[in-house]
Amino acid sequence: MELIKKYFDKLQVQNTHDWNFFQSKLECINYPARTVILKKGQVEQYLSFIEKGIVRFYIPQEDRELTFSFSFANNFVSAYDSFLSAMPSLYQVETLTESTLWRINITDLQQVYEQTDAGNIIGRKAAEGLFLKKSQREMSLLYDNAETRYLKLLAEQPHLIQQIPLKYLASYIGITPQALSRIRKRIS
Repeated sequence: MELIKKYFDKLQVQNTHDWNFFQSKLECINYPARTVILKKGQVEQYLSFIEKGIVRFYIPQEDRELTFSFSFANNFVSAYDSFLSAMPSLYQVETLTESTLWRINITDLQQVYEQTDAGNIIGRKAAEGLFLKKSQREMSLLYDNAETRYLKLLAEQPHLIQQIPLKYLASYIGITPQALSRIRKRIS
């Protein structure tokens, strides 16, 4: 709980009343590694904050899985398009490592927005963060080659990248595991 408070205090200093109201709406969930927390076809009910762990977003297909995003500790995580639209998700969300998430459902989040001074600011900042991450990913896919995408991920989360299986990293970058092995060998 302390990590999420520090994160929010960076965005907007919380008065005691607002913080107490907000934290009363949070639920802490611990997940083992490799747990699907949202299946394709389900509607996302939560906006979560990762206290610890790595979360993967992917599209399941018959012959392979297409990984398109990772989220790490100290970040928000959600199938946000499904959360906002109340439409079924087109992808799955899975923990890669043992993970602790603090989550809030949409009804409680709306109450936080309506009943606290800082709620709208925090909500806007969370949405902006999720949007920026998505936008940066899209630009990277359009402008960067596979090696550059790998190097950026390595620069952002060097200690965590070792915990992500090679096949998921390769899928995220848009290449085969063999091609990623060659890139890793070349830059070592």
